Amino acid sequence: MRNICVIGVGYVGLVSGACLADLGNHVICLNRNESKSDNLKTGIMPIYEPGLEEIVRRNYAAGRLDFTTSYDEALKDVEFVLIAVGTPSGAEGEADLAHVNQASEGIAKRLRQPIIIVNKSTVPIGTGDWVADIVRENMPDDDIDFSVVSNPEFLREGSGVYDFMNPDRIVLGSLDPGAAQRVAELYYPLQAPIIITDLRTAEMIKYASNAFLATKISFINEIANICEALGADVTEVARGMGMDQRIGPLFLGAGVGWGGSCFPKDVKALAHMAATHGCHPQLLRAVTDINYDQRKRVIQKLRDMLGGFRGKTIGILGLAFKPNTDDMRDAPSIEIIHMLQHEGAQIKAYDPQAMETAKRLLTDVNYCENPYAVAEDADALILVTEWNEFKQLDMMRIKSSMRQPILLDGRNIYDPRRMQEMGFIHRGMGRGYNEVV
Repeated sequence: MRNICVIGVGYVGLVSGACLADLGNHVICLNRNESKSDNLKTGIMPIYEPGLEEIVRRNYAAGRLDFTTSYDEALKDVEFVLIAVGTPSGAEGEADLAHVNQASEGIAKRLRQPIIIVNKSTVPIGTGDWVADIVRENMPDDDIDFSVVSNPEFLREGSGVYDFMNPDRIVLGSLDPGAAQRVAELYYPLQAPIIITDLRTAEMIKYASNAFLATKISFINEIANICEALGADVTEVARGMGMDQRIGPLFLGAGVGWGGSCFPKDVKALAHMAATHGCHPQLLRAVTDINYDQRKRVIQKLRDMLGGFRGKTIGILGLAFKPNTDDMRDAPSIEIIHMLQHEGAQIKAYDPQAMETAKRLLTDVNYCENPYAVAEDADALILVTEWNEFKQLDMMRIKSSMRQPILLDGRNIYDPRRMQEMGFIHRGMGRGYNEVV
């Protein structure tokens, strides 16, 4: 059993802390919000993530997981401190490191025994060196040893617990190989490949990975738009591409684009770092432009189908940026709804998990109790988030309750021919062949 402190109980911190406790370690999670800590002790989660509540409750009851707002309590006798705080985008796309700075100072001022500081937050290249400098400047005793290890996370929202327990790889970077090896030992039970490198390379692996995945999505969305113009079906194009082992099938789903807490800020941050160091990140900028243009394309497609939005009621199926989460950060639904409202549309919406979050971000929306209520008297429906429950709807019931049977499938989960046979005026994303026959 290792003694571990995790600073931050957001998505990365809470999942990492709970899973490390489940591996048999003693973990104490530190955050500044007392009510959040109290809620976590009673099993009330600040986020929705499948399996997380159960693993938190089990390990808290077993005494392996605890929560506090006190740095002194959190850092007592710990061997590892994981920094897992937020790094939101700044005005120019740069990562805001204010929370990392606060955490580093908080650690330094209470340093009483040798520790290993582990950066889990996604941070700009060179942050590991910067954290080490902050600790050295603020520690009370110069004789206390510490090391900094970069350990970027690769957790997908909606499957974070699974991803932690079944990683593709563990990436560790440090100027102290011994410290990196000690962190590696925490992950030995997972039997995953371990990559140990220097600090800056580890930090870059995280940014490069997210930027590449975002690029795949933007690429297939651009192909989807070309498919529409030329009469091809992007779903079949993606299937044919994905069978090529050099390409692979993942992240080739055309739709309304990516959002969330990672891809938008990480692509912007990498482009910002590149530009400030004399590079010309043309591809990264195009990836972002294509993504946000895709949301506008949804509006244009529906405008062509409806002839305009003033006085029309539009139903939105799905608000979270992806299924199995309540995360609304940079969700495509937000911009889509704002554009519709700007052109005079009335909005009805439903999401299985994200409606309470959405209510704080989107006003003048009629939030409904189920998809059928969204469809009632709607002039059109837009499928924005591909929740599984939307794949099993009674579509004849949906159609019969609408004013006009117009369906824009923003995630290509419905068969166009079947929808047309049922009487829907159906459009997908990049399904040109099915839309012109």
